Amino acid sequence: MPYRDNDPISDGPLNSTPFGYSPESLQREALYAELDNAGVELGTYDHRIVEWIAGWDYPTVATIASLIRRAAHRPE
Repeated sequence: MPYRDNDPISDGPLNSTPFGYSPESLQREALYAELDNAGVELGTYDHRIVEWIAGWDYPTVATIASLIRRAAHRPE
């Protein structure tokens, strides 16, 4: 991922809570990067919600980013 050298976002199913901490700014970058990589077009309200979610706790944001990533790279 372009937002971090050490990509903490899981490519596979999570069986336990992601561990760690990431500042809100990096969580925001992670969410936007995953949405961009998935080809999701964002509207004004979408941006507002991403900004809000970026302030949540790391395990929740990491899980949401992982879900976006896995949904975007689902094999056909």
